[in-house]
Amino acid sequence: MSWPTWLCVALGAAVGAPLRFLVSGWLDGRRPPGAPRSPGAAGAAGEWGLPWGTLLVNTGGSLVLGWSAAQALEGAVSGLVGVGFCGGLTTYSSFAVQTVALGVRRGSAYVALTLVLALGACALGHTLAQP
Repeated sequence: MSWPTWLCVALGAAVGAPLRFLVSGWLDGRRPPGAPRSPGAAGAAGEWGLPWGTLLVNTGGSLVLGWSAAQALEGAVSGLVGVGFCGGLTTYSSFAVQTVALGVRRGSAYVALTLVLALGACALGHTLAQP
């Protein structure tokens, strides 16, 4: 892998990861000092008991990655968008930890909702990329 590709991966992640931190924090009640609180946020799992921030970033990242894959991006651009931005934006580890913390019933619902939305968003992104 060339150094421009490495740089693009790092730049994409430098945008995606802070965006995930801000979105998840705002929707799930964890926010940087001084940042406004989301109107519906109540604790680490949001008002309705699910980690909506993680769900949103994983769904959005799946949409962008579906579009990116359909565009057949290569090299540095692929590194910037797919590996860097989408990799920094989405989070499998938080999804896993939050699912376990939700317990069997709500965790199962969260897994199903995440899979349906993320796969649907990926398919939509792929479709939107078609001429």
